[in-house]
Amino acid sequence: MKRILLASLAAIVGVLLTSCGSGTSETTGTNKATITIHPDQAANVIPDELYGQFAEHLGSGIYGGIWVGKNSPIPNTDGYRNDVLEALRELKVPVIRWPGGCFADYYHWEDGIGDNRPTMVNSSWGGTVENNSFGTHEFLNLCEMLGCEPYISGNVGSGSVQELANWVLYMTADGGKWADLRAKNGRKEPWKVKYLGVGNESWGCGGQMTPEYYAGEYRRYAEYCRDYGGNHLFKIASGASDYDYNWTEVLMSGIGQQMDGVGVHYYSTDFSKPSHGSATDFDADFYYWTVAKSMGIEPVIQKHIAIMDKYDPENHVKLLIDEWGTWWDVEPGTNPGHLFQQNTMRDAVVAATTFDIFHKYTERINMTNIAQMVNVLQAMLLTQDDKMVKTPTYFVYKMYNTHRRNKYVPADVKSDLLQSADGKLADVHAISSTTSISDSGKLSISVTNVNLDNDVDVTVDLGGSGKAFTAEILTSPDIKDYNSFDVPDKVGTKAFSAFSVDGSSLTFKIPAHSIVTFVEK
Repeated sequence: MKRILLASLAAIVGVLLTSCGSGTSETTGTNKATITIHPDQAANVIPDELYGQFAEHLGSGIYGGIWVGKNSPIPNTDGYRNDVLEALRELKVPVIRWPGGCFADYYHWEDGIGDNRPTMVNSSWGGTVENNSFGTHEFLNLCEMLGCEPYISGNVGSGSVQELANWVLYMTADGGKWADLRAKNGRKEPWKVKYLGVGNESWGCGGQMTPEYYAGEYRRYAEYCRDYGGNHLFKIASGASDYDYNWTEVLMSGIGQQMDGVGVHYYSTDFSKPSHGSATDFDADFYYWTVAKSMGIEPVIQKHIAIMDKYDPENHVKLLIDEWGTWWDVEPGTNPGHLFQQNTMRDAVVAATTFDIFHKYTERINMTNIAQMVNVLQAMLLTQDDKMVKTPTYFVYKMYNTHRRNKYVPADVKSDLLQSADGKLADVHAISSTTSISDSGKLSISVTNVNLDNDVDVTVDLGGSGKAFTAEILTSPDIKDYNSFDVPDKVGTKAFSAFSVDGSSLTFKIPAHSIVTFVEK
C-alpha cells in the first residue's frame, strides 16, 4: 500500500470527507488543521475503567515486575515493589484484570493461598517455574493499596463450575467454610470484587470452543457464581477476537440476558506473519502501517456494537476491549515466551489515537485493558532488577486522565490525509483529537500529530468565548526514542506554552509525532 503524497492528494482529489464516529475527519493538504468542537452535544460520560490495566502471569509481568517478596533487597512494601506502587498510584489505575490472559484458564486458585503453595510450570508462557507466592490475597490486597477495582478472570478452559464458584465464595462471602479458610489465611473481612470474567479467549487458548458451546458453558458458570453479602458481580463473557462478529452474534442472541458485558480483543499487529517487527527499529512505512492498523479498531467496534444494538437496544450489556495494544518481537536475548518489548513514541501515538476512538463509544464501551501493565507488550512500566522506567505509553495514560468522568464532546477535525484505507487498515489523518467537558463546564482537549516529519498548525474553534488553559506535551526528536534503564528520562512530558487563545479560537503549532493536552483553568 502506498502513502499518498500530500501535494498530489490536494491536486487530485481536493477535499476528501470521511465519517469518524460522532464527529468528522477531513483532508486539507496544507500541514494545517482545524478542530471544531461541539460542547452543546456532550452526552456520554468517559468512565474511569476506560483506562484499565491488565496484569498476567507472563514473563516478569508479576514476579519481578510487581512482586519481589518481603525478603527482597529491592525496596518493597509487604513484597510489592515501592517504585512500581508509586508509579501506579500516580497513574490512578482504575481497574486491573488478573491472572490472565491465557494463563487464567490454566490457573487453579487454591494453589495460590495459604502457607504451603506448590510450584507450577507456566506452560502458557515460556515454561517458567512459578512458586505461586502471588495469589488471591496478594492481588486483591494490591487492588486495595491502589484503590482500584479487581477484575478476576476465571478458569473455564481447564477448571470447573465448582472451582470458580468456590473462588467467588472465598473472596466475597461473609460466612461458611470458604470464609473461614480465608480468615485462617489472614483475611477476615471479605473483599469487594466487582468484575468477574467467565473464561478468556474461549475460542482459542481458553478451551478451543465454538461460540455455541461456550454459550452453554457460560450459563452454567454464571448461574453458580453468585452475589454474597453486599458484593455484586458484573459478569463478563469471553468475547471475540477482533473480526469474529459471529462470536458476538451467537452470544448476544443466546445469552444476552445472562451477561453484563462481553469482551473483544484487538492487537495492532499482523499475526499471520512470523515476525511482528522490531519495537525500536522501523521505517516510515511500517510506522504508518501500525497507526493504520491501530485505527482499524474503530470499524471493528462499530460492527460489534451494531450486533449488540440488535439484541440489546436498551444498552444493558456493555462492551469491554479487555485486551488491546501493540505487539512486537521480543527484545533480543529475552525469552520469546515472555513478550518483553520496548516502548517508543510510536506506541504513545497508538495509545493516544486509540483513546480518541474509545471515547466516542462510551455509551456501549465501559472498560478497556491495555496489554499489559508491567514488562509485557505495550507496558506502562519496565523493570530490571532494582531499576524501573516509565514508558511513553505511561505518559499518555497520565495525560489523558483529565478526561476521566468528563462527558465526551464531539468534534469535526480537518487535517491532511497521510495514508488511505486499505482492507483492515484505516485512513490515517495527520491530526487525531479528543475533547471532553467536566460537570463544571471546563474543557480538556488532547491533540496528536500523527505526522512523522511535519509540524502542523492547529486552530481549535472552542464554540464560545475566550478561555484560559494549561497544557503539557509529550514529544521527542525521533519517533524511535524510548526510555531505557541507562537513560530512563529520554521521553517524558513537559509544560507547553506555545499557544494562544483569541476569542473563541485556540491556536498552536504541534511538533511532528507529538501529543498535547490542554486543560481549562
